This record gives sequence, C-alpha cells and structure tokens, in this order.
Amino acid sequence: MTTDSLSVPEDDFIWLEGLRNEKALEWAHEQNAITLAAFTQGSEFMPLREKVLQGLNSPEQIPVVSRCGNDWYNFWQDAQNPKGLLRRTTLEEFRKPQPKWETVLDIDALSKAEGKDWVYHGVFALKPDFNRALIFLSPDGGDASEVREFDLRTLEFVSDGFFLPVAKSRAGWIDHDHLFVATDFGEGSLTDSGYPRIVKIWQRGTPLSEAEVVFSADKKDMLAAGYHDSFKGFERDFVVRVIDFYHREAFVLNAQKELTRIDLPADAKFSTWRDWLLIQPSSEWQINGETWPSGSLLTVNFDAFLAGERALKPLFMPGTHSSLSGVTATRDQLNGYSFTRDHIILSITHDVVNRLEVMTPENGEWRREPFGKVPELSKINAWGVDDDTNEYFVSVSGFLQPASLSFGNLDNGVDVEAELLKQDPSHFDASRYQVSQHFAQSDDGTRVPYFLICRKDVVYDGKNPTLLYGYGGFEVSLDPYYLGVSGVSWLDRGGVFVVANIRGGGEYGPEWHKAALKEKRLRAYEDFASVAKALIASNITSPAHLAAQGGSNGGLLVGNMLTRYPELFGAIVCEVALLDMYRYTQISAGASWIAEYGDPQKPEEWAFIREFSPYHNLDATKKYPPVLITTATSDDRVGPDHARKMAAKMQAMGIPDVYFYENTDGGHSAAADKAQSAFKRVMVSEFLMHFIGRNAEQ
Repeated sequence: MTTDSLSVPEDDFIWLEGLRNEKALEWAHEQNAITLAAFTQGSEFMPLREKVLQGLNSPEQIPVVSRCGNDWYNFWQDAQNPKGLLRRTTLEEFRKPQPKWETVLDIDALSKAEGKDWVYHGVFALKPDFNRALIFLSPDGGDASEVREFDLRTLEFVSDGFFLPVAKSRAGWIDHDHLFVATDFGEGSLTDSGYPRIVKIWQRGTPLSEAEVVFSADKKDMLAAGYHDSFKGFERDFVVRVIDFYHREAFVLNAQKELTRIDLPADAKFSTWRDWLLIQPSSEWQINGETWPSGSLLTVNFDAFLAGERALKPLFMPGTHSSLSGVTATRDQLNGYSFTRDHIILSITHDVVNRLEVMTPENGEWRREPFGKVPELSKINAWGVDDDTNEYFVSVSGFLQPASLSFGNLDNGVDVEAELLKQDPSHFDASRYQVSQHFAQSDDGTRVPYFLICRKDVVYDGKNPTLLYGYGGFEVSLDPYYLGVSGVSWLDRGGVFVVANIRGGGEYGPEWHKAALKEKRLRAYEDFASVAKALIASNITSPAHLAAQGGSNGGLLVGNMLTRYPELFGAIVCEVALLDMYRYTQISAGASWIAEYGDPQKPEEWAFIREFSPYHNLDATKKYPPVLITTATSDDRVGPDHARKMAAKMQAMGIPDVYFYENTDGGHSAAADKAQSAFKRVMVSEFLMHFIGRNAEQ
C-alpha cells in the first residue's frame, strides 16, 4: 500500500451527508422514484404485500407481556392501530383465547391529538406499586426520545411530572421522587458519540438544571448512566462509565453519594442478583491464583467482593463448541442467563443450538438441573417473570416452527411442564420445507456453521434463488428463529434461505467475536464468502442465483461482499449500513464503534480499516452485481449518509443496476410500523426475484 493511499481520501459526495440535508433529501426522493418504479409496480407486488401485511398484523400473534403488580402489560400494533396501543390485562384474562384488554395509551390517538408521528420506544414502571411510569416516545423512530411521566391509575400524563425533551437519554426510577438522568444537559454534556456523559439525580418538584451531578465521564467515552437495582431486600444504586462498546467501569453509589468502584477487568460483563455478583470475563482472567477463561460465568458474594474477597465459583465454563448464549427475550438478562426470585436460568449453546439449565444456590454451593425440551435445530428461551416469584415464561421456536409461550413456576420443580398460554400462527406451510446445519471451511481453516432452509424436494441444479444472510459483529449471535412472513415473501416464491454464523458474532463466545475485531475484520468476510462458496460447490445455487443480505454491521458485511467478492453473487441487499469507514466516526453515533472497527483518524489504523471500507474500494473497471441500498432519513444511529454516498458514487462510476431507497421514518429499523415493514420486505423480494430468480435473465 502506498503512502498516498493512506492520505485523507477525496470525497465528492460529502454533500449527501446530514439527516435533514435538503439537497440530499431531494436526491433521495429522485432515487426512490426510480426504485419504486422498478420493484413495486409488478403484478405480484400488491397481492404479496397484502399477504405479508396480513401476517404481520395477525390478531393471533403472541402478545408479549410483562407483569407490573397484578397487571400484565403489552404493546400491540395491528391494522387498526398501526402506531400501537400500550394495554394491560390480568393473568386470568391472558389465559383466554381472546383476552379483554384495557387501553393504557393509544399512540395513534396521541399522535393525532398532538400533530406528531410518535413512535413508541418503551415504558419503565415504578416498583413496587406500579402507579407511575416513564414513557419513551420518538418523533420519527430514531434513537432520540422524549421522556414523560405517566400515571398508571388515571391513565394520563402527569402535568407537573418528570419530563425530558427529545434526546438520547438514559432515565430510570430510583423511587417515587427521584430519577437517575443522563441526557443532553446542554453544551459539553454529550460524548463524541452523541450520548450523555453526565449522570444526575433529579428530585421531583425541582428544575432539571438543579439535578445533582453524581458522575461525569470523559467526552471520548461512549456514555454514562445510572440505574437502581430494585430487587427486594437487595436494593442498590449503580453508575456505569461505558468507555467503549467492550470496556466499562462500574460503581456502587451509597446514600452519601459516594462512589465505590467494583474492581473488575474493564472488559468483563457483570450483573447482580440478590447477594451475588455474577461476572463474565471477556478475556482470560488471572485472580487469586486461579485462571478463568474468556466466556466463563463466575459468582461471588457481592459485599464480600467489595471487601476484598476474590475466591470465585464457576457457574459455567466454555468448551470448544459451547458458550453462553444471548437471550433476546428476557428481562434484566446478561449474555445467556435470566433470574427468578430464587434461581438463575442459563442458556447454553453448542454449535449455535441451545439448551437450558437452572442454577440454585444452596448452602454456599450451586445445584445444577437441566430444564426444558426443544426440537432439533430450534431455540428455547426462558426468563423470570419478576423478582418476587419463581414464575417464568418459556418460548420455543425454530425456522419452520412458530413461537409458543408457556408459563410455569420453578417452585413446582424443573420437571413439571409449563402451561401453554399462546401459540403464534403459521404464516406458511412448513411441511414442504426442511432445516439443516452445515459447516464451511474458511480461508484459515476455521469451521463456520450455517443453517440452510429449503424445500424438501429441492433440486440441486445450481438454479435455486438463494439468499445468504449474515451479521458478524458486536458479539451478536444469529440463532434459529421463526421465518414467519419471510416464508411467504421468500420460501414460497421458490427461494432458499441461509443464515451464516460467521466470526465477529457471539455464537462461540467472546473469542469468536474478537477473532474479527479491528485489524482481523477480514476474517468475518472470509467466513461469509466461504459459506457462499460452499453453497455454490454443493450446486444448490450458483453465483447468478445467489444474493447476500445484511443490515447495519451486516450491511458493512455485504458491502464488502460487493467490493471484495463480486464474482460470488448475483445481487446484494445492503440495509442501514456502514459503508464509508473513513468518516463513520463523524456520522451519527459512529464514534461509539471505534472499539469494533478501529479509529480511521489514526493512520496506522486507517491502513487496515481501508481494506474493509466499501466506499473506498469501489473500482470502475470491475463488474459488480446489482445492488439495492436501503436506509432511513431518521436513522440517527448509523445515519443515511453512508447509503446515499455509496449509491451516488457507484452511479457516478457508471456501474449499472444500482438502486437506492430511503424511508423517512423508522430510525435504524427503517420502518416505523408494520405497513412500512411489509412494503420494504416485498420490495426487496421483488428486487431479488428480478435479478436472481430461477427465470431471471443473466
């Protein structure tokens, strides 16, 4: 690489940066018209869109609930309530096929009354009475939200209650009269990543300007936040300084507002449960004469640890193919476990397929019991309902298996089968399809797992339209999940679907993730390409009929498939992606990801970052597959800047079949409601079938 190649790159399309840049929005509007004309006007588009939307709005879908006292809360969206309802019921009602719900807050009605397109971003109810809550509302679906206090008895916003204007705030209850607040307090109060760096305690009845500062992080840190652990009998206040995505400092805050640092490695994850401290080291940790491996789960009495005790007990030790899994459906969980009052439920994966164990402390030791049953190549989740009981929910799903929701109580033992409460509907005839797991060999010999979903009578003739999906970053695992309306929009159209579990993810624990960090990033792309090559070698598909799809960090992944492996693919779908890796730290929240990718402002790091910056690796002399690049104006996390610039640069180079679509709302999900989601899903399906379908012109 020459010295010139490491200098500041010229950028002829920087004028497309800026979320609300009018000139950029005008360009995006023109591009949208071209894309919509190409892929939403066919005879199959509207019928398929209606079928997908009908599936997304199905009244039979499981209402995901959380208990607050005697009430069970759910946020629900359907055709009549596109923005959604926050509603509640009782357990007795929830058991019924058609429960009666009480509307707590109607987001559609609120939006109409206030003349704003509010997008619901969550509720945080105050324990133990659950009479008040903080409601988070985004004006456009972006990460920045307004925070309002809400009375759960009168079902009205509290006129003189706590209120925060739109910002990327972190706010939570300490008690009825106090909040932890980290928000935009004005000049100098945000980090370079655009997140709050100052934590305050705000007392009811006082102006926010008088809130008491308890901690300030550095501007170069990612963020700071405070939170209250309300576990009955073990209440504690914490402040966390998030240095970057993988390093943090945590402090206990006492009644005198004094901070005591929890003496853990900066890259260790931790949680507290009752009188225990649970620790997951992300690197090998030598302490008290013991060496604990990356990805283990360790425990010690919390107060004893603060006092200097370092004799730790292992709850989980990783193996070559096993790790703790990330459980996405749990409350207050950390990388593979959840709590009830008296138990910890572990989720352990072996080659990306998980099982559960229940851990129970007894007389200073821990009892371990297997828990739950799951079909082959499926996913089982279990999580505690609350801190006050040993009740739990368990959900089982698979690529071809709609999710179920069951309710149980560990007081009855682990062998008592949970009560089936709800079953998601089937959106397609799964009996025609099959799921299998395979392993590809990457360039360095690493064994890379992938799931393949296809018709049982699939013909290996190299002509099956095949969609290869991946992510490969931030220790995120791609576990089995029900394909739902993707079965309608892809499988039922003759498509094959493949999920690649490449390095950079969390499928095999922290080391699998670290194997693709920074200067090792290309390993993730080699893994993904190795899966593509394996699919082609099997003759289930061919480059002309193989597409790659990914979003966010996965968009960066498929952007690199476009520039590094164009010969392997017949189409690319690149969504809400990072693509300009020289300026990514200056766009939206990009500075918060330096720990993942590196700092392009450091010449020695730009040297390796440039190798995986799609925007800078385009070559007008190369032949590229057709590409659809999608984003959202309101994406204040990655920013639409990347997508706009990539598409514009490719078009300026004369590269054919470059399509761009920018939704206005929806933030990083690029869809603010189910109608927008259905529209985009089918547009993508039409694009893919046009270019890689069995009858597509090559």
